[in-house]
Amino acid sequence: MATTVIRKLNYCRLLQFRPDQALKRKFKLSSRSLSTQTAASDEDHGSFGLGQKYDQLYPGHISTTAFQKTLLAFGSSIACLINPERDDMICALGETTGPVALRSIHKKMMADPEGRQILEEKPLINTSTVDVNYLGTLPEGTFGKEYWHFLDDNGFSPDARRPVNFLDDPDLVYVMLRYRQCHDLFHTLLGMPPNMLGEVAVKWFEAVQTGLPMCITAALFGPLRLGPKHRKMYLNIYLRWAIRSARQSKFLMNIYFEKHWERDISELRRELNVEPAPVPLKKRKNTLTE
Repeated sequence: MATTVIRKLNYCRLLQFRPDQALKRKFKLSSRSLSTQTAASDEDHGSFGLGQKYDQLYPGHISTTAFQKTLLAFGSSIACLINPERDDMICALGETTGPVALRSIHKKMMADPEGRQILEEKPLINTSTVDVNYLGTLPEGTFGKEYWHFLDDNGFSPDARRPVNFLDDPDLVYVMLRYRQCHDLFHTLLGMPPNMLGEVAVKWFEAVQTGLPMCITAALFGPLRLGPKHRKMYLNIYLRWAIRSARQSKFLMNIYFEKHWERDISELRRELNVEPAPVPLKKRKNTLTE
Protein backbone atom coordinates (compact mmCIF):
# COMPACT_ATOMS: atom_id res chain seq x y z
CA MET A 1 0.00 0.00 0.00
CA ALA A 2 2.78 2.40 0.93
CA THR A 3 4.48 1.75 -2.42
CA THR A 4 1.26 2.47 -4.28
CA VAL A 5 0.71 5.71 -2.42
CA ILE A 6 4.25 6.88 -3.03
CA ARG A 7 3.98 5.97 -6.70
CA LYS A 8 0.80 7.99 -6.98
CA LEU A 9 2.55 10.86 -5.21
CA ASN A 10 4.91 11.33 -8.13
CA TYR A 11 5.56 14.92 -7.25
CA CYS A 12 9.32 14.70 -6.88
CA ARG A 13 9.81 16.60 -10.12
CA LEU A 14 7.65 19.37 -8.72
CA LEU A 15 10.22 19.89 -6.00
CA GLN A 16 13.22 20.10 -8.27
CA PHE A 17 12.66 23.60 -9.65
CA ARG A 18 13.81 26.75 -7.92
CA PRO A 19 12.05 30.10 -7.45
CA ASP A 20 14.43 31.82 -9.88
CA GLN A 21 13.56 29.23 -12.49
CA ALA A 22 9.89 29.81 -11.83
CA LEU A 23 10.33 33.47 -12.65
CA LYS A 24 11.96 32.63 -15.96
CA ARG A 25 9.37 30.29 -17.37
CA LYS A 26 5.63 29.83 -17.51
CA PHE A 27 4.45 26.47 -16.28
CA LYS A 28 2.07 24.47 -18.42
CA LEU A 29 -1.04 23.36 -16.54
CA SER A 30 -2.44 19.90 -17.09
CA SER A 31 -5.63 18.16 -16.05
CA ARG A 32 -4.18 14.68 -16.23
CA SER A 33 -4.37 12.54 -13.11
CA LEU A 34 -1.26 11.24 -11.37
CA SER A 35 -2.02 7.72 -12.50
CA THR A 36 -1.39 8.73 -16.12
CA GLN A 37 1.12 11.50 -15.51
CA THR A 38 4.53 11.12 -17.16
CA ALA A 39 7.70 13.10 -16.57
CA ALA A 40 7.73 14.44 -20.11
CA SER A 41 9.72 17.61 -19.48
CA ASP A 42 10.73 20.12 -16.83
CA GLU A 43 8.06 22.51 -18.09
CA ASP A 44 5.17 20.04 -17.96
CA HIS A 45 4.77 19.27 -14.26
CA GLY A 46 1.38 17.58 -14.55
CA SER A 47 -1.20 17.80 -11.78
CA PHE A 48 -2.73 15.94 -8.92
CA GLY A 49 -5.79 15.27 -11.04
CA LEU A 50 -7.64 18.45 -10.08
CA GLY A 51 -6.24 21.06 -12.45
CA GLN A 52 -3.17 21.92 -10.40
CA LYS A 53 -2.31 25.62 -10.18
CA TYR A 54 1.19 27.04 -9.76
CA ASP A 55 2.79 30.24 -8.49
CA GLN A 56 -0.45 31.70 -7.15
CA LEU A 57 0.92 32.95 -3.83
CA TYR A 58 4.69 32.99 -4.48
CA PRO A 59 7.15 31.68 -7.09
CA GLY A 60 7.18 27.91 -6.85
CA HIS A 61 3.88 27.61 -4.97
CA ILE A 62 1.89 24.47 -5.73
CA SER A 63 -1.76 24.77 -4.76
CA THR A 64 -3.12 21.66 -3.03
CA THR A 65 -6.36 20.77 -1.30
CA ALA A 66 -6.59 19.55 2.29
CA PHE A 67 -7.05 16.00 1.00
CA GLN A 68 -3.99 16.27 -1.23
CA LYS A 69 -1.93 17.59 1.67
CA THR A 70 -3.05 14.65 3.79
CA LEU A 71 -2.07 12.24 1.05
CA LEU A 72 1.27 14.00 0.63
CA ALA A 73 1.93 13.89 4.35
CA PHE A 74 1.12 10.17 4.57
CA GLY A 75 3.12 9.17 1.51
CA SER A 76 6.13 11.32 2.35
CA SER A 77 6.23 10.06 5.93
CA ILE A 78 6.38 6.45 4.71
CA ALA A 79 9.07 7.36 2.19
CA CYS A 80 11.13 9.11 4.88
CA LEU A 81 11.05 6.03 7.06
CA ILE A 82 12.15 3.86 4.16
CA ASN A 83 14.89 6.23 3.03
CA PRO A 84 15.80 9.11 5.39
CA GLU A 85 18.02 10.65 2.69
CA ARG A 86 15.02 11.56 0.52
CA ASP A 87 15.14 15.29 1.14
CA ASP A 88 12.25 15.87 -1.27
CA MET A 89 10.02 13.72 0.91
CA ILE A 90 11.32 15.35 4.09
CA CYS A 91 10.47 18.76 2.67
CA ALA A 92 6.98 17.69 1.62
CA LEU A 93 6.33 16.23 5.07
CA GLY A 94 7.56 19.39 6.75
CA GLU A 95 5.37 21.66 4.67
CA THR A 96 2.18 19.62 4.78
CA THR A 97 2.29 19.10 8.54
CA GLY A 98 4.02 22.28 9.69
CA PRO A 99 1.66 25.32 9.49
CA VAL A 100 0.65 25.35 13.17
CA ALA A 101 4.25 25.07 14.39
CA LEU A 102 5.44 27.56 11.78
CA ARG A 103 2.91 30.12 13.00
CA SER A 104 4.27 29.67 16.52
CA ILE A 105 7.82 30.14 15.26
CA HIS A 106 6.75 33.24 13.32
CA LYS A 107 5.12 34.65 16.46
CA LYS A 108 8.27 34.08 18.51
CA MET A 109 10.40 35.74 15.85
CA MET A 110 8.10 38.75 15.63
CA ALA A 111 8.30 39.14 19.42
CA ASP A 112 12.11 39.28 19.37
CA PRO A 113 14.03 42.28 17.93
CA GLU A 114 16.60 40.12 16.14
CA GLY A 115 13.99 37.64 14.98
CA ARG A 116 11.81 40.46 13.66
CA GLN A 117 14.80 41.89 11.79
CA ILE A 118 15.34 38.50 10.15
CA LEU A 119 11.71 38.38 9.02
CA GLU A 120 11.90 41.92 7.67
CA GLU A 121 15.19 41.51 5.80
CA LYS A 122 14.69 37.85 4.84
CA PRO A 123 18.38 36.95 4.47
CA LEU A 124 19.20 33.82 2.49
CA ILE A 125 22.03 31.38 3.12
CA ASN A 126 23.43 30.28 -0.23
CA THR A 127 26.57 30.76 -2.28
CA SER A 128 25.20 34.01 -3.72
CA THR A 129 24.89 35.62 -0.29
CA VAL A 130 27.58 33.82 1.73
CA ASP A 131 31.20 33.82 0.59
CA VAL A 132 32.06 30.23 1.47
CA ASN A 133 35.66 30.69 0.34
CA TYR A 134 36.00 33.59 2.76
CA LEU A 135 34.71 31.43 5.60
CA GLY A 136 37.50 28.99 4.79
CA THR A 137 40.09 31.72 5.42
CA LEU A 138 38.81 32.54 8.91
CA PRO A 139 40.86 31.45 11.95
CA GLU A 140 40.30 28.00 13.35
CA GLY A 141 37.71 27.97 16.10
CA THR A 142 35.53 30.68 14.61
CA PHE A 143 31.89 29.95 13.85
CA GLY A 144 32.39 30.64 10.14
CA LYS A 145 35.41 28.36 9.89
CA GLU A 146 33.60 25.54 11.73
CA TYR A 147 30.67 25.90 9.33
CA TRP A 148 33.12 25.80 6.41
CA HIS A 149 34.63 22.60 7.81
CA PHE A 150 31.15 21.09 8.11
CA LEU A 151 30.40 21.86 4.46
CA ASP A 152 33.83 20.86 3.16
CA ASP A 153 34.18 17.64 5.17
CA ASN A 154 30.80 16.36 4.02
CA GLY A 155 30.74 17.70 0.47
CA PHE A 156 27.73 19.93 1.21
CA SER A 157 26.66 23.20 -0.36
CA PRO A 158 24.35 25.89 1.07
CA ASP A 159 22.59 25.81 -2.30
CA ALA A 160 21.27 22.30 -1.68
CA ARG A 161 18.30 23.41 0.41
CA ARG A 162 15.05 23.04 -1.49
CA PRO A 163 12.57 25.88 -1.97
CA VAL A 164 9.14 25.83 -0.34
CA ASN A 165 6.24 24.63 -2.49
CA PHE A 166 3.19 23.44 -0.54
CA LEU A 167 2.62 26.11 2.13
CA ASP A 168 -0.40 28.32 1.48
CA ASP A 169 0.48 31.12 3.90
CA PRO A 170 3.10 33.47 2.36
CA ASP A 171 4.13 34.66 5.84
CA LEU A 172 5.26 31.14 6.71
CA VAL A 173 7.18 30.42 3.50
CA TYR A 174 10.29 32.29 4.60
CA VAL A 175 10.11 30.82 8.12
CA MET A 176 10.27 27.31 6.68
CA LEU A 177 13.06 28.24 4.26
CA ARG A 178 15.03 29.90 7.05
CA TYR A 179 14.72 26.77 9.18
CA ARG A 180 16.03 24.62 6.33
CA GLN A 181 18.95 26.91 5.59
CA CYS A 182 19.89 27.07 9.28
CA HIS A 183 19.85 23.29 9.76
CA ASP A 184 23.55 22.89 8.97
CA LEU A 185 24.32 25.80 11.28
CA PHE A 186 22.56 23.93 14.09
CA HIS A 187 24.79 20.94 13.33
CA THR A 188 27.81 23.22 13.53
CA LEU A 189 26.82 24.82 16.84
CA LEU A 190 25.97 21.48 18.40
CA GLY A 191 29.10 19.82 17.05
CA MET A 192 27.18 16.95 15.49
CA PRO A 193 28.11 15.30 12.17
CA PRO A 194 25.43 14.47 9.56
CA ASN A 195 25.40 10.73 10.23
CA MET A 196 22.28 8.95 11.45
CA LEU A 197 23.03 9.41 15.16
CA GLY A 198 23.98 13.04 14.60
CA GLU A 199 20.83 13.73 12.61
CA VAL A 200 18.60 12.12 15.24
CA ALA A 201 20.20 14.20 17.99
CA VAL A 202 19.83 17.43 16.01
CA LYS A 203 16.23 16.52 15.17
CA TRP A 204 15.47 16.17 18.88
CA PHE A 205 16.98 19.61 19.44
CA GLU A 206 14.90 21.07 16.59
CA ALA A 207 11.75 19.26 17.71
CA VAL A 208 11.95 20.79 21.18
CA GLN A 209 12.78 24.25 19.87
CA THR A 210 10.39 24.45 16.90
CA GLY A 211 7.65 21.90 17.54
CA LEU A 212 7.65 20.97 13.85
CA PRO A 213 5.88 17.60 13.38
CA MET A 214 8.49 16.58 10.81
CA CYS A 215 11.24 17.01 13.40
CA ILE A 216 9.24 15.15 16.03
CA THR A 217 8.60 12.27 13.64
CA ALA A 218 12.28 12.04 12.69
CA ALA A 219 13.34 12.22 16.33
CA LEU A 220 10.97 9.41 17.34
CA PHE A 221 11.48 7.01 14.46
CA GLY A 222 15.05 7.81 13.41
CA PRO A 223 16.59 5.78 16.26
CA LEU A 224 15.03 2.64 14.78
CA ARG A 225 17.71 2.79 12.09
CA LEU A 226 20.61 2.95 14.53
CA GLY A 227 22.88 -0.02 15.10
CA PRO A 228 23.37 -1.49 18.61
CA LYS A 229 26.44 0.58 19.47
CA HIS A 230 24.99 3.93 18.50
CA ARG A 231 21.55 3.11 19.87
CA LYS A 232 23.19 2.60 23.27
CA MET A 233 25.08 5.91 22.94
CA TYR A 234 21.86 7.61 21.86
CA LEU A 235 19.90 6.37 24.87
CA ASN A 236 22.66 6.89 27.43
CA ILE A 237 24.10 10.21 26.21
CA TYR A 238 22.70 12.04 23.22
CA LEU A 239 18.94 11.89 23.80
CA ARG A 240 19.03 13.57 27.18
CA TRP A 241 21.72 16.00 26.06
CA ALA A 242 19.79 17.11 22.95
CA ILE A 243 16.59 17.74 24.89
CA ARG A 244 18.42 19.51 27.70
CA SER A 245 20.41 21.69 25.33
CA ALA A 246 17.31 22.65 23.33
CA ARG A 247 15.38 23.66 26.43
CA GLN A 248 18.12 25.77 27.98
CA SER A 249 19.46 27.51 24.86
CA LYS A 250 18.09 30.63 23.25
CA PHE A 251 15.57 30.20 20.47
CA LEU A 252 17.96 29.74 17.55
CA MET A 253 15.48 30.83 14.89
CA ASN A 254 15.93 34.32 16.36
CA ILE A 255 19.68 34.34 15.74
CA TYR A 256 21.06 36.29 12.77
CA PHE A 257 23.82 33.75 12.19
CA GLU A 258 25.32 35.62 9.26
CA LYS A 259 26.50 38.34 11.64
CA HIS A 260 28.55 35.91 13.71
CA TRP A 261 30.92 34.27 11.23
CA GLU A 262 34.01 35.83 12.83
CA ARG A 263 32.97 35.00 16.39
CA ASP A 264 34.75 32.32 18.41
CA ILE A 265 32.35 29.38 18.39
CA SER A 266 32.86 28.61 22.07
CA GLU A 267 32.05 32.21 22.95
CA LEU A 268 28.97 32.12 20.71
CA ARG A 269 27.79 28.90 22.32
CA ARG A 270 28.10 30.46 25.78
CA GLU A 271 26.19 33.54 24.65
CA LEU A 272 23.39 31.40 23.20
CA ASN A 273 23.56 28.95 26.11
CA VAL A 274 24.07 26.09 23.67
CA GLU A 275 25.64 23.02 25.23
CA PRO A 276 27.86 21.23 22.67
CA ALA A 277 27.85 17.47 22.32
CA PRO A 278 29.35 15.88 25.48
CA VAL A 279 31.05 13.16 23.42
CA PRO A 280 32.09 14.22 19.91
CA LEU A 281 31.08 11.80 17.15
CA LYS A 282 33.26 10.63 14.31
CA LYS A 283 32.50 12.41 11.06
CA ARG A 284 31.11 9.42 9.24
CA LYS A 285 27.70 9.32 7.61
CA ASN A 286 26.73 5.67 8.02
CA THR A 287 25.98 4.55 11.56
CA LEU A 288 23.23 2.08 10.74
CA THR A 289 25.27 -1.01 11.54
CA GLU A 290 27.23 0.17 14.56
